[in-house]
Amino acid sequence: MSSTVLVVDDDPNLVRLKSKFLQLEGFASASASNGQEALSYLRGGGDANVILLDLRMPVMDGWAFRREQKGDPGLAAIPIVVLSGVEADHVNELEAAAAFNKPVSFPEVIGVVRRLCDAAV
Repeated sequence: MSSTVLVVDDDPNLVRLKSKFLQLEGFASASASNGQEALSYLRGGGDANVILLDLRMPVMDGWAFRREQKGDPGLAAIPIVVLSGVEADHVNELEAAAAFNKPVSFPEVIGVVRRLCDAAV
C-alpha cells in the first residue's frame, strides 16, 4: 500500500503538478485548497502520511491549519512539509519536518517525503 500525501495549496495548477509528480514517484495523493478543507478531509477519515502545506491561502491559512492540527490528538503526529514563498525564518514556529521556499526543487521535496513516510513504517 502506498503512502498518501495531502497537498494543501490554493493554486489548482500547483496542486495538479504536485499531485502528478507524487503519483509518478509512487505516492497516492489527496488535495485541499485551504486549511479548512484539509481539516475536514482529515477529520472525515481521509488518509495522510505527510502534508505538503502552503502558508498563504484564503479561508484558513497554513499557520491556522497547523495550530488546529497540533491541537487535535488524532492529527498532531502527521508531519508537515512547508512549500511557501514565505522566508524560512517565519515558519520555525510551525515545527515543520522541512520547509522549502518557492520555487522548489521537487526531487528534493520527494526525498524528504520518502524519508518521512519510511520513518512512519
